[in-house]
Amino acid sequence: MTVTRIAGTAMLLAASLPALACCGHELPPAEEPAAVRATLAIAERLELAATVELPGTTEAARSAVVASRVMAVVTAVRAQVGDEVNAGQVLAELDPAASRGQLAQAQGALAQARAALALAETNHRRFQKLAESDAASALELDLARTQSEQAQGAVRQAQGAVEAAASLAGDTRVSAPFAGTVAARLVEVGDLAAPGRPLFTVESAGSRRLVVRVPESLLGALAPGARLPVALDARPDLGRVTGTVVEVAPGADPATHSVQVKLDLGDLDRLGLPSGYSGRAWLPAAPRPRIAVPAGAVLRRGGLALVAVRDAQGRATTRAVTLGGELPDGRVEVLSGLAGGETLLVGLASPPPLGAPVESRP
Repeated sequence: MTVTRIAGTAMLLAASLPALACCGHELPPAEEPAAVRATLAIAERLELAATVELPGTTEAARSAVVASRVMAVVTAVRAQVGDEVNAGQVLAELDPAASRGQLAQAQGALAQARAALALAETNHRRFQKLAESDAASALELDLARTQSEQAQGAVRQAQGAVEAAASLAGDTRVSAPFAGTVAARLVEVGDLAAPGRPLFTVESAGSRRLVVRVPESLLGALAPGARLPVALDARPDLGRVTGTVVEVAPGADPATHSVQVKLDLGDLDRLGLPSGYSGRAWLPAAPRPRIAVPAGAVLRRGGLALVAVRDAQGRATTRAVTLGGELPDGRVEVLSGLAGGETLLVGLASPPPLGAPVESRP
């Protein structure tokens, strides 16, 4: 019963179509999109030399963390961050009381050692005379000689302690190891300075380097003396300058598989650039195929990059593409979305209708 009803309905519809046509109810034909006039260009496939961008930061050619050799209270701070200092200039002063006490203790120990030595030598000479008249045994003579030698060693040890204490007693001033700029101050008056505790950081004046990390696969192209283009993000007015490789780390970082490389910035030393500036260097890499399109062929809509393409039938289609960087001739690199050789529409203000005929405009 159901099949019979469906068949009857289909026959009724088929019979009604001519009737609709006779009554002037024809279906409207699909409208042809308007033709699009545009300048045409070819997505060109090129084999160009590639470069790898290496981000990095600037640092001083020399940097030292200054600490005290003694444990003492800081009584004065003579330098602030940003101060230019000379080699040997006092940065901080320490309380000398503790150092003087240590020197006095060492001197007292030396006096005791010398007194013990005098007694041991006198006793040794006495046993030597007794041994000559067989009044002392060989064992007693050996013991006296051993005591004398031990006392001599104790005196030398005490003398060394006095020299060390005297050196530390005069080390109550923390000085700059070389001429430069105070980059960090980590101490205040009243702090307890101790050996190994950083008090200041001093960086050499003028000379700056850019420190970058190079993938280990590209390290073969680098060696000391190599020259690379460099730019500083905070100083776009300088443009690209030349950096010279002065140091290549002997091993790679196992986490990033990259090698630390330092580039001397040459003439930028005179600008007094502070350390910590971000910068970039560009390393030449092996040539690779690229697809280049005119910048005017790229349309941007809703965060997407689009290009209009004329297909084999001469009609317009739109493709989403992924863009790379700008090429030296002003064209744009396309990373995906085109295979090369496509005919592109250049100079459009918006994507063309799908299937619209394309007419070339000079």
